Amino acid sequence: MSKTQFPLRFDPSFENVPDDEVETQSGLTEAMLAIQRKTHADTGYAHRAVHAKAHGYLKAKFEVLPDLPTSLAQGLFERAATYDTILRFSTTPGDVLGDNVSTPRGVALKVLGVSGARLPGSESDTTQNYVLGNIRHRFKWQLLPAF
Repeated sequence: MSKTQFPLRFDPSFENVPDDEVETQSGLTEAMLAIQRKTHADTGYAHRAVHAKAHGYLKAKFEVLPDLPTSLAQGLFERAATYDTILRFSTTPGDVLGDNVSTPRGVALKVLGVSGARLPGSESDTTQNYVLGNIRHRFKWQLLPAF
């Protein structure tokens, strides 16, 4: 495989759907539901399956700079603009742990007022979401023993 010196403009033909994608999605769904059930059983409250503990929210401006290279100027980054944005800082576990317990951290970025092409079922949405985390492992690797 050759190394590309710059990002490629997105094209649906680049997607490589693994043969086990449906199994992986089912495994992820069941894992999330199991975490929610366990957390509810332990605390008596329903929590998100992951990143349940929010450490804070920020209102911000997300600026797309002008004159980006063609290889980067696609989707949200196609034209210069400034968007209202909300950031949510959180930790991974579904159960709410004390601050002294070290766990991976996450940031969710919700960019507001975004127009453009959408995936089926989200055509009327006007947000673009990014989920960032500091964990080194992919979820699928952690779920494989369950299959």
